[in-house]
Amino acid sequence: MTVEKFHTEVMTLKRFFETYCTSKHHNSSSHYILVEYKGQKFKYDFNLCDDSFELITYAIEKLLECPHEIKPRCRSCPSPCYEKSKYKDVAKIMKYSGIKLGLSRIKKIFVDI
Repeated sequence: MTVEKFHTEVMTLKRFFETYCTSKHHNSSSHYILVEYKGQKFKYDFNLCDDSFELITYAIEKLLECPHEIKPRCRSCPSPCYEKSKYKDVAKIMKYSGIKLGLSRIKKIFVDI
């Protein structure tokens, strides 16, 4: 995958994890991770609890290892790399945050009218 696609994927994870953690956990703190992808270095800052930071670190590691040039969605990947339990945890976060972020977007439409 391209460097831009990698960055977009990480930023999507960040937004979804922070949305979930802010709603569900009350012990978040500042964390960061340094990542190198295709020769480019990134520093990502997160405001997450320790458990969520551990899980997003795992998700980013798997993203770094993704062998597909055109990355499929993890749920439709022909060769899944996530451990089953971690996949379920990430899927739960993505589902919750997707709904919450989608509803907040709809709410903004009606408030702005």
